[in-house]
Amino acid sequence: MSGVVLVDGGGTNIGSVRHALQRLGVDAPLVTEAARIRAASHVILPGVGAAGPAMRRLRELDLVDTLRGLTQPVLGVCLGMQLLFRASSESELPCLGLIDAMVEKLTPAAGLRIPHMGWNALQRVRDHALLAGIESGEQAYFVHSYAASAGAWTLAACDHGQRFSAIVQKDNFHGMQFHPERSAGVGSRLLKNFLAL
Repeated sequence: MSGVVLVDGGGTNIGSVRHALQRLGVDAPLVTEAARIRAASHVILPGVGAAGPAMRRLRELDLVDTLRGLTQPVLGVCLGMQLLFRASSESELPCLGLIDAMVEKLTPAAGLRIPHMGWNALQRVRDHALLAGIESGEQAYFVHSYAASAGAWTLAACDHGQRFSAIVQKDNFHGMQFHPERSAGVGSRLLKNFLAL
């Protein structure tokens, strides 16, 4: 297997994720070729934007079945995490369907801003190697309007008017709703943990 790759699905945070990996000594190329993705040791699916255009891009690149069939560690970041789920209320297009749950728009509440932007505390739900060295209450940086509820797939949750999944895992697929590349030491540790899987 080759090293870490970033799936070039058109997300605007690809450059910042790549720089965060470079700070860890990892030069992850941007790829769109199925063979290179299948050959990688670790696959990262970044994303910022909307679920519909992101899934259309993955379909245009003929990568949906490739991503669904991966057996190495995979990490979805922000929108990339949401794409791991069955569908998003943001779009009529189905997502990758690797986690059988919906992504829904955050519910507005008095005094709470949507989109959810800024630092918020992670609440550990269950143990996993991805969370090594990360304690409940440590902060990560979020920018999102849609989220997945907490469920059997949740490693860490967060509250912003409602409880939602901040870090998820099912089999070899992992996701972070926040931006690890903008989450200082916590984000760096989480990326290191992912690369060690």
